[in-house]
Amino acid sequence: MDAPTTYATRRDELEEYFDRTAMKAWAALTSDEPVGRIRATVRAGRDQMRETLLGYLPEDLRGQRVLDAGCGTGALAVEAARRGADVVAIDLSPKLVGLARERAAAQLAAAPGSVTFRDGDMCDPALGPFDWVVAMDSVIHYEADDLVGVIGSLAERARRGVLFTFAPSSPLLALMHVVGKAFPRGNRSPDIAPISPKKLRARLEALEGVELGRSERVESGFYTSQTMELLRP
Repeated sequence: MDAPTTYATRRDELEEYFDRTAMKAWAALTSDEPVGRIRATVRAGRDQMRETLLGYLPEDLRGQRVLDAGCGTGALAVEAARRGADVVAIDLSPKLVGLARERAAAQLAAAPGSVTFRDGDMCDPALGPFDWVVAMDSVIHYEADDLVGVIGSLAERARRGVLFTFAPSSPLLALMHVVGKAFPRGNRSPDIAPISPKKLRARLEALEGVELGRSERVESGFYTSQTMELLRP
């Protein structure tokens, strides 16, 4: 399955935002340094979500290849390598990938696995096949058609399964969407695209060769995200 053509347009917008506008804020959010109350809730939510996704993966990943699709600053990729996986960690933002590589250097010294950091498109077929694909909060900015297209593309290259998160539709996310429109365009983060879990499940059930598994929601202040698990039968 090919990713929709509108995916490329949105992808380019996200690359510009994370590489040029949000780099400092993202680096602070994913560090141990103090942040404001709102960002603290987002940090806590992301930490919980990462642990949830890691809980879906086998404890022993030796000999398995994992794609961290939208790796950000590399925290999940490092944990997978500590379980023995050979990880390809890719993100649209070269600056974020550079920061991830820098942070991971010391953490991977004793890891039985490895991480190869790359900047580029997570749907690039040249990345090859994987046992597992994990996409944490990297498709939350795409509308349903694009999201399903991206996940379908990734699933075709996953021998065991795809784990991803999406933004479940809720009154809070709808309100945040409206409030966000009030900010000047140059100060806005990319819109999150809330999607109905029920409708998304129905769309994903139409994908060939995969079965839907677990789904859990993480809510922490201004952070709301939901997992979805697609497994090879």
